[in-house]
Amino acid sequence: MSTAREATLASEVYGVVRRRIMRGDLPPGQPISRRTVAAEVRTSLLPVAEALHRLEFEGLLESRPRAGTRVRIPSHEDVKGHYVVREALEVQAAMRVARAASASDLSRLRTQAERVDALRQRDDRCRFTTAHHGFHRRIGECSRCPQLSDALERAHGFAALWFSRLQVPPPDDSATPHVQLVDAIASRDEKAVADAMRAHVAHGYERAMEVLEPWFELRVSSRTFQRRRRSRSGTRTGALSRPRR
Repeated sequence: MSTAREATLASEVYGVVRRRIMRGDLPPGQPISRRTVAAEVRTSLLPVAEALHRLEFEGLLESRPRAGTRVRIPSHEDVKGHYVVREALEVQAAMRVARAASASDLSRLRTQAERVDALRQRDDRCRFTTAHHGFHRRIGECSRCPQLSDALERAHGFAALWFSRLQVPPPDDSATPHVQLVDAIASRDEKAVADAMRAHVAHGYERAMEVLEPWFELRVSSRTFQRRRRSRSGTRTGALSRPRR
C-alpha cells in the first residue's frame, strides 16, 4: 500500500472515530479496539493506529498502561485548563467584536443569544447545545481573525465531548447570560465586555465541574481498581485489561 493511500485511509478513520466521539456514540471511558475499528472501516491496522494516535494527541483518546485505549475521561486538571484557555480566547474574541462589529453583526448575535436563552429555559439540552455552539462560533467569526475563530471552534468541540452523555441540571429561568453578553458587546466598552465574558466563562466552569463530577469519580475509581488488581496479580489487570486486538 502506498504511503499516500495509507495517509488517506488514516484520515478517513480519524474522521469516522472523531465524529462518533463528538456525537456521543463513543462516550467517555469507552474502550477502543484497533481490530474492531479496522473491521468496521474495512482497512488495515496501520491507518487505524495512526488515526487513534492523532486523536490521542488532540486529547480525545487516552492510552493506559496494560489497559488499552479509551475515550478520554476528563480530570479536574483537564477541565480547569480548558476553561483557562477558553477564557483567554473568548475574552479576546469578544473585545475584537466590540471594536469592529457592524450593526448587522450585532443584530444576528442578539437573535442567536435570544434563541440560546430560550432553549436554556426550556431545558432542551440537545437543541441548546447546538444553538450555544453556534452563538459562540458567531462571536469567533465576528472577531475577523480566522486563527482565533478556529481555536474557539476546537475548544468548544472538545468540551462537547465531555457533555455528550451527561444530564445537565435544570437551568435558572431568571438568567439570560447570552443576551447580557451581546448588550456588553454592543456598548463598545471593552472593559465591560471583558468582565462580562469572564463572568460567563466562570459560570460555565462552575457548571462543568458540577455535571462532570461523576466522571471524575469514575476516573479515580478506575485507576484505583487497576492498581488493586495489579497488586494482587502482578501484571494482570482483570476486567480493565487491554481489549483484544
